Amino acid sequence: MPVLHVIVDGANVVGSRPDGWWRDRAGAARKLAGKLSAALTAGPALLARGLGEEATDEDVWVHLVLEGAAARVEDLPTHPGLDVVHAPADGDSAIAALAADLAAEPVVVVTADRGLRERVRVSGARTVGPETLLRVLPG
Repeated sequence: MPVLHVIVDGANVVGSRPDGWWRDRAGAARKLAGKLSAALTAGPALLARGLGEEATDEDVWVHLVLEGAAARVEDLPTHPGLDVVHAPADGDSAIAALAADLAAEPVVVVTADRGLRERVRVSGARTVGPETLLRVLPG
């Protein structure tokens, strides 16, 4: 079974809920990374199914793309199936490039950004909104 790559637009997911994230961008990045780590620990296949995909626990890789102040956070929660991408410039370009690099395998990009959705669909990626991901994350 091919690996399912889930690319998370960290800024877009964090910004989708007005919970005060703007007062502590580093804390918001840590919280999202922690929830993704917990979901991967509970079962990557459960995460995949929540996003509308089929996969085994061994076949899911999550890429959390962070930009700006969030990209400078060093002490994020980790998991072997979580790749934290610190975007050197804007997150959208990093996400589009990653989706293109992974185009040989199934890719789901989590974002509500319409322009970014169009950019990654060119590479064959499927997209879902932040609420779809947030519904399957613990806590």
